[in-house]
Amino acid sequence: MSRSVARTAAALLALGALAYTAWVLEVVVRTGLDPVRTYVSELAAADQPLGGLFRATDFAAGLLVLAGALTGLAGVWRARGGSGGPPAPGGRAGRAPWAVGGWIALAVFGAATVADSRLPLSCAPTADPVCAARETAGLVPATHAAHAVSSSLAMTGALAALVALTVAARRHDRRLPLARTGPVLVALELAATAWTLAAVAAFEAGKGVWALGAGQRLQVLLVAVWLAVLAHSLARSPAGDGRRGRR
Repeated sequence: MSRSVARTAAALLALGALAYTAWVLEVVVRTGLDPVRTYVSELAAADQPLGGLFRATDFAAGLLVLAGALTGLAGVWRARGGSGGPPAPGGRAGRAPWAVGGWIALAVFGAATVADSRLPLSCAPTADPVCAARETAGLVPATHAAHAVSSSLAMTGALAALVALTVAARRHDRRLPLARTGPVLVALELAATAWTLAAVAAFEAGKGVWALGAGQRLQVLLVAVWLAVLAHSLARSPAGDGRRGRR
């Protein structure tokens, strides 16, 4: 991956990570939602006063990450010698599958995040009992079900990217920030995901929220931190002709 391509991808991903943390504005602005109990996506619900702002930041985050992922994928693909071609001279073929798979997964995450922003909830089920009852009875718009699908796809893509690109970084150069800190971030992300899934199951079974909001906020915060570390690694990594530039 050439230095210019790496820097472009790094800039896009850094901006995407920043936009993906826009929900922290709830610390300084009144949203009316309890961050310990509520979904992050409920901030962007259609009936929330700041819903338009959070939908816009989600849309921007998704587009930026998608653009960064496609830029990174193009750089790796060129280093491999083009579609279907062999790796660039002097390279190690073993690194490329992890990198290609990781960039594709990250692109899926970005695209699904864009879809999330276009498929907002109509109301906040964890904060509004009437909304929760309507959702249980199937009386909410179809966007609720579509949003659940796009959110699941986004997090699946994020998890796959975290694992694959961290492995690729460790195979490329263990001195890179992502190679050093990536495994810890992956482990923390898996733990936060398990917490979130357990809390969602408890909420849907009527057994409370189990600090659902806190778990999900930790989950998305760790994704943003990982994106920032990835961007930093891209900016620092030597680039060039495939001997060191493929990741």
